[in-house]
Amino acid sequence: MESFNFFRAVFAVLSIVFLLFDVPCQAQLSPTFYDTTCPNATAIIRTSIRRAISRERRMAASLIRLHFHDCFVQGCDASILLDETPTIQSEKTAFPNINSARGYEVIEAAKREVERVCPGVVSCADVLTLAARDASVAVGGPSWNVKLGRRDSTTASRSQANTDLPSPFAGLDTLISAFANKGLSARDMVALSGAHTIGQAQCFLFRGRIYSNGTDIDAGFASTRRRQCPQNGGDGNLAALDLVTPNSFDNNYFKNLMQRKGLLQSDQVLFSGGSTDSIVSEYSRNPRIFASDFANAMIKMGEIPPSQQNGIIRRVCSAIN
Repeated sequence: MESFNFFRAVFAVLSIVFLLFDVPCQAQLSPTFYDTTCPNATAIIRTSIRRAISRERRMAASLIRLHFHDCFVQGCDASILLDETPTIQSEKTAFPNINSARGYEVIEAAKREVERVCPGVVSCADVLTLAARDASVAVGGPSWNVKLGRRDSTTASRSQANTDLPSPFAGLDTLISAFANKGLSARDMVALSGAHTIGQAQCFLFRGRIYSNGTDIDAGFASTRRRQCPQNGGDGNLAALDLVTPNSFDNNYFKNLMQRKGLLQSDQVLFSGGSTDSIVSEYSRNPRIFASDFANAMIKMGEIPPSQQNGIIRRVCSAIN
């Protein structure tokens, strides 16, 4: 009996050990992760990101979007930053990203500055996550505590980027499902969509909407948008997602939706008689609640666990070491 109890105790201890080793690296994220190994990392990255946005204010929206497009594919692992190779099908060439996603060089520049001080310590995934937070702050948006300690993937998935990133033509149920698959609620989805209070979209993404003569779009708004987006040609012509305050992070996006002035179909469906109408209405009335929910949703999105648990620290974000 004593022998049996001994082996049972040993088995219990080993089970705990194996469980500890099996905990995903995402569970170890901490705001103080680099306090000892690279204490100036966050300040270096912040300075680099602010410098880039001061040169081009639109870059703030691009960096937030880049982080979003990274986390929705394989988790937040900087896979979107990898270039094409014989063994890697780059996410940069996926339909939602090609000729659209921007800011790669800004992340590389921030990474280079960190590498000079702390070589091989700070992951590109953490640089990108911090950059999204710093971009929000730079244009008047909320700040939040970023937990750090992510690893960089050695793989990318163009196919997953094509299937998992929400489409600008998607309906409400499809959008809710896409976010739920990543552990994000409908409220998280509406809050994150509020990032469209800054940034621009290409003509081909909203042409169908502004020429539809539909009841879900303000006629005057559609007429104004047609000036820069002809029925034929001009696919890459840009238009601000928020005409009123296109360079300031505020809650005007939600006010636009209530006036049927959402530029993308995936914007307007958030206020179209569906389950998210009340959230849009709340955010339009209370910018503080929106800012708080946006920050919380960004934290949740930034902690989507990576599919590859044995990541690395890339020295250059666009390539495997």
